[in-house]
Amino acid sequence: MKFINPETKTFKVFQALQKGEAISPSAAEQRFGVKNLSAEVSRIRQHGFAVYSNTRKAGNGVQVTEYVIGKPSRKLVALGYKAQAAGMTL
Repeated sequence: MKFINPETKTFKVFQALQKGEAISPSAAEQRFGVKNLSAEVSRIRQHGFAVYSNTRKAGNGVQVTEYVIGKPSRKLVALGYKAQAAGMTL
């Protein structure tokens, strides 16, 4: 498994998620200078971590997406095994 470079913004986001924090795009930009949080989350997912997106309404009524690390569901694990059996993984 290739590890996330500790000198990157991706690693900073990953560390916050590992600590149990829920991170929104605006918080990621303010704290880490990340302009595209979904791209950083995609990179973390490619390293094998189950990152989930949750949508909620903020106090002003705006929809906000927050990302958290969680335990992969059985369905997700099963899909991974099926992809591997079909030769679709590395």
